[in-house]
Amino acid sequence: MQKSIVFGANGYLGRHLVHFLQNLHQVTPLGKSSESINHYENYNSVDIADFNQVSKIDFDVDYIFVFAGLTGTNVGFDKYDDFIKSNEIGLLNILKHHVNTKSKARIIFPSTRLVYKGIENTFLKEDDEKEALTVYAQNKLSCENYLKMYAKNFDVDYTIFRICVPYGNLLSKDYSYGTIGFFLNKASKNKDITLYGKGEVKRTFTHVEDICSSIIKTLDFKTSINTIFNIGSNDNLSLLEAAKLFSEKYQVNIDFVDWPKEALKIESGDTLFDDEKIITLTNYQYQHSLNEWIKTL
Repeated sequence: MQKSIVFGANGYLGRHLVHFLQNLHQVTPLGKSSESINHYENYNSVDIADFNQVSKIDFDVDYIFVFAGLTGTNVGFDKYDDFIKSNEIGLLNILKHHVNTKSKARIIFPSTRLVYKGIENTFLKEDDEKEALTVYAQNKLSCENYLKMYAKNFDVDYTIFRICVPYGNLLSKDYSYGTIGFFLNKASKNKDITLYGKGEVKRTFTHVEDICSSIIKTLDFKTSINTIFNIGSNDNLSLLEAAKLFSEKYQVNIDFVDWPKEALKIESGDTLFDDEKIITLTNYQYQHSLNEWIKTL
């Protein structure tokens, strides 16, 4: 059985990843918190921003999933030190320990839609133009480049998966993550949903099971080494189209407000993902749609 380490095992994506990996790999879940949310007996607390802590981890594994770090938009401008330490220094510490121990593990890294310069009504390919409008987006672009550097200079293998808008929670009833979490938390509490402008900007919405399953399936192919993939979906919708699904289910209204200047400055525009690359390689078929998922709530 293959062995894997998952950093960020208490986070939204990392937690689900451990859930799907554990029947396939011997998984060691790691996180910054003192305890495992899922009560894994082999969980260990590690702050990846501290190299001394990272250096104590056994990297004699097949895969290292680096799903730890901070997310956010404007908050990164005020807390840039925390974002750089958690997101960039953390990865560099892992890479340093990888080189020091001559590990053969492949590093799996999640990136974001926010690295792209959005193009109206256009599905973005992995090589399309990039533009970082927040500290977090720059963190992700920097980390992608660090992985390329270490691959070239130290033969450290990696695979990067860019994720647009995730949704779904198979492990708890809590739901506070991102765009869909905002819509659900408002509508389920009988509160109207607020959209900036006309809700016209478009996104690719991907269920967390499809994210984890497509990642795991891709790793079976050697040609996925040192490659970047967009993870797609059955749902490429405007924010208004997505919000209407919740407003109809919960019988709430949608209110339109002007874009705040701060939000408009960091808005990338349409970020729809072209997933031809990963689908051609894996022939993966997405199992979920946003509309069907909402019916189960």
